[in-house]
Amino acid sequence: MAGQTTQLDSKTLWGGKESPFQTSYGKLMMWFFLVSDALTFSGLLVAYGFVRHDTLEAWPIGEETFNSLPFLGHGYPLIYVALMTFILIVSSVTMVLAVEAGHRMDKKGVVKWMIATIIGGFFFLGSQVWEWSHFIHGSEFGRIQLADGSEAIVKGHFGEIESFTVVEAGMHHKKGDVIKDDLMHTFQHAAENGQIHEGGMIHLHDGSLAKIKKAHDHDMELTIKYTSEGSKRKIGDKIEGKEAEKQYYASLYSGTPKVTYGAKWFEDGEHWLPTKNEYGPQQYAHFFFFITGFHGFHVFSGVLINILILIGAMKGTYHKRGHYEMVEKTGLYWHFVDLVWVFVFTFFYLV
Repeated sequence: MAGQTTQLDSKTLWGGKESPFQTSYGKLMMWFFLVSDALTFSGLLVAYGFVRHDTLEAWPIGEETFNSLPFLGHGYPLIYVALMTFILIVSSVTMVLAVEAGHRMDKKGVVKWMIATIIGGFFFLGSQVWEWSHFIHGSEFGRIQLADGSEAIVKGHFGEIESFTVVEAGMHHKKGDVIKDDLMHTFQHAAENGQIHEGGMIHLHDGSLAKIKKAHDHDMELTIKYTSEGSKRKIGDKIEGKEAEKQYYASLYSGTPKVTYGAKWFEDGEHWLPTKNEYGPQQYAHFFFFITGFHGFHVFSGVLINILILIGAMKGTYHKRGHYEMVEKTGLYWHFVDLVWVFVFTFFYLV
């Protein structure tokens, strides 16, 4: 036989002391906020799915776009993104442990697990900054326009640039200077502006002319996959090996800016938008920056809230109140942030 429900009189039910569902006002309002925020994220992801389905141009593949690890370079598809996701999920577990410690009125336990949650949040934010940087600067080869007018995404492992030796002085560099800092960024800048010439000579930012020295030229392997048609090539055609390498450098040495790296930004009046990017349609970069940035803002806000709650717990504020409901409410928000990332991760990196 089912248990009897508790009957509350109208004074108890609506008198302001307790809610109809035996839930505090604070938690009820948090749930209202989370539901409205979930609808916002749902709308963004649905819009992303619609644009992707409606776009005729080849859509970027997550495992090809995000295949780098800090300090290790390229060739590790989605490994770092998976690590970010794992750390964020672990931080959700530590938040559960903090809430559980609060139910037991264990002040030390709450402080310990809240600190662990905050560390996980900071790791995720730092990783997202690195991912954005990787996305903006692009891969080693970029997206290249070939002689027949077709455009291609270039894949492979680039022989590392060892140094630039200045052969013609400029504003900042003297003849004979050897530059070993920020090499790939300098190389990409020169390639985008058509300042790489036959024999591996490049123009630096200050006008200096420098000779490129590569560390492992023999390790270079290229595959070119066409993304827009030209007079001879069709979308999806591939060139591999020496022929791919030959066409890539022929375009670099042509003296005109025909290489696009990453998703650069330009100022259009009062707006900042990604230009034509290496990965595919502009809309991909638009949605990537907006949705992951919006989620990153939520994570940043959650970390700040967790820090405030941690300070309150360390001071004994909640222990004096006789409950740790504030920890539970911020825990609801943190779990929501984690859950949303699972959907963002799926849409952008897996599907």
